[in-house]
Amino acid sequence: MLITAFALTAGLLAQQPTDPPKLEIPVLKAGLGPCSADFIVKDADGMPVYAAAVHVRVRYGLFGVKRADLEVGTNSNGEARIEGLPDKARPLVYDVQKAGKKAAAEQNVESSCNAKYDLTLK
Repeated sequence: MLITAFALTAGLLAQQPTDPPKLEIPVLKAGLGPCSADFIVKDADGMPVYAAAVHVRVRYGLFGVKRADLEVGTNSNGEARIEGLPDKARPLVYDVQKAGKKAAAEQNVESSCNAKYDLTLK
């Protein structure tokens, strides 16, 4: 009888809903400085886009001689983050694309070091 009661209690506890796991935001750490850019990518219907590629070419240093091509993909909520961008660089142009649909954004790190973008693929 005690075993049956224990089994029923364990069964009821196992059926209780749990909080869904928090989705981690993909982060690319460039290690070039203190600036960052956060992205939320959606389709034309306003739905988040999974695995959209966020690409940027960073030109920094004296006369923009140093270059780095960076790319990160979005999670199922359409979120991605690039951090460690230099605070002195030419304006950064982000190209976001998936399945032939594109969006773009520009960041001047000297005036907007930590930027947030809500982009819609078209």
